[in-house]
Amino acid sequence: MNAKNSNGTALMAAAARAAHLVVDRPPLIFSDPLAKLLLGSEAGELLGYHRLHGDRPVLAAARAQTICRSRYAEDRALRAFDSGMRQCVVLGAGLDTFAHRSGSTEHVRFFEVDRPDAQRTKRERLAAAGIPVPGRVTYVPLDFERDSLAEGLHAHGFDGAEPSVVLWLGVSMYLGADAVAGTLAATGSFAVGTELVMDYLLPAEMRDAAAQQYVDAVALFAAEQGEPWQTFFTPGGLAALLSDCGFDVVESVRQHEMLDATLWDRQDALAPIDLSRVVHARVRGQRSEYHAGPCPARKGWTP
Repeated sequence: MNAKNSNGTALMAAAARAAHLVVDRPPLIFSDPLAKLLLGSEAGELLGYHRLHGDRPVLAAARAQTICRSRYAEDRALRAFDSGMRQCVVLGAGLDTFAHRSGSTEHVRFFEVDRPDAQRTKRERLAAAGIPVPGRVTYVPLDFERDSLAEGLHAHGFDGAEPSVVLWLGVSMYLGADAVAGTLAATGSFAVGTELVMDYLLPAEMRDAAAQQYVDAVALFAAEQGEPWQTFFTPGGLAALLSDCGFDVVESVRQHEMLDATLWDRQDALAPIDLSRVVHARVRGQRSEYHAGPCPARKGWTP
């Protein structure tokens, strides 16, 4: 994924989180009050666009996609923290603010993994907004296409003997299949009980009409900006890869299943579409012989 555009992707996701609080009607699905601050000088333009055009299907779908996956992932992470987990790895963290928002995470160490330029941009935006970086946050500079995730984390103090929560949102679709498999291989080598929450795009034959409308409007533009969608999964294909890499799937949910049904009783433009899904998986206790070493990223592998 192009470094310049990975920063742009993070900015668009932050704008979607911020816009939800000012465009959409109650009940709120997700609250990230820091997102607007991180938009900095671009806040007026980005939020103004959502205010003017927020009921258009593509913009509403962009907000729904971002806030639903964030709500689902953070709910699962907080449950894991309540059960005693004390490490959280945020892959492709972008402008994520989870570590800054929840007072219940003061005993949790966060490892934010992203490209060095993206981390530099985030730290500049945090400083400009007057948002301090908690001592529990460690930045791990890494390129998913080239670098070893396990080596990068361990070099920055990650304890591989302790189970962790791993959040991987809005990234897998921008990577090649081998990079996705390699990242899952590394994550599957973490301690037994480690929990993974990741989202993934569905192939064309599994999308509904609203999702295809979104793809038709967004995919070409994304490719022209240097960040084409590369990797898609069927739920069965991803489940098989996760199993190879040492995981058991807890659940794989469609967008409308990520939330309590009451949150979809709405008077605004937000509505679920079948563009992507989120999978929640757990590193199993009994590992297969295949997983005895690091699960290899297979050249030529396709989902």
